[in-house]
Amino acid sequence: MSFDTGAYGNVFAELISEKRLNPLDGGEENTAAKNALDALTVASAFAGKIIADEDMAQACISGMWLYHNFLDASHTISQGIHTATGSYWHGIMHRREPDFSNSKYWFRKVGNHAIFDDLCKAAARVAGDVSGAPEFLTTQTHWDAGAYVDLCADALEGRSAHDALCREIQLREWELLFDYSYRKAVGE
Repeated sequence: MSFDTGAYGNVFAELISEKRLNPLDGGEENTAAKNALDALTVASAFAGKIIADEDMAQACISGMWLYHNFLDASHTISQGIHTATGSYWHGIMHRREPDFSNSKYWFRKVGNHAIFDDLCKAAARVAGDVSGAPEFLTTQTHWDAGAYVDLCADALEGRSAHDALCREIQLREWELLFDYSYRKAVGE
């Protein structure tokens, strides 16, 4: 999947036009985006679109806050979305917090998410270009969110040298989950 930032309307496009290879932890809040995020509502972000799924629209808003490293704001929204996708955004936020056991709890609630097959393939492509990448990334046939949480924990805590790899996979994960959330929000 090639991530087309223009496919999500002008408001979202403005907020995701800059590719952000975010850190595995919370990183620094992107204060340059704060005013646009504060003004972000479902009505403004989806202007001209009919919302088919309000939870998925809220998931997009949660994802935007997360993309710009405002973990608390993302958390406030995602914890109110009682779906597998809401749990997924919630799990990513806790993984980046970093609160790895809580992240795994939320990923267990996710179950087998619709993006897992595509994420598994994307992770294998990214890992295939990295010498010494963990074997599970190139051999798994189903995405193992728990193993990825462990890999991120190892990278953050200095037990592996795979920070850059994890960040690339994290970006693909964000793109896939945002695209899925958006498509479901507008009934595609």
